Amino acid sequence: MSNPFTVHLVSWQDGEPLLRAIRETVFIKEQGVPPELEWDGHDAACRHVLVLSEQGKAIGCGRITPHAQIGRVAVLPEWRGKKVGTAILEALLNYAHSQRYPLLELNSQTQNVPLYRRFDFSEVGDVFMDANIPHIKMQLRLPHADS
Repeated sequence: MSNPFTVHLVSWQDGEPLLRAIRETVFIKEQGVPPELEWDGHDAACRHVLVLSEQGKAIGCGRITPHAQIGRVAVLPEWRGKKVGTAILEALLNYAHSQRYPLLELNSQTQNVPLYRRFDFSEVGDVFMDANIPHIKMQLRLPHADS
């Protein structure tokens, strides 16, 4: 059975209004992240994943920096538990493989650690607070076949 959504790799320039709407809903309104922390000025340099419902509604997103840092993974509440986060991570990992990044890093909210563990990310260090939300750094080494 196919998913009731589609996954797209986009630039910030092409996806900004939809990416911004998801992140404002999840991070700023739902989780109370201050806007000045959410809008860090790095989006233009990142590759973004945008997930759209069959009706074309923006329902999830994530980004990867040129330095192989995954972040801003967000799924609208009504779409959680429906494999949207998994699809975002798969797209980000595929992109990372295509760029031959040797090591991926992310700062996971502690409640999302099980999702990242399913993709073989490992915790590094101690839990820390970011925007008053507990996080932990996670890493994944990517194998690359010699070409």
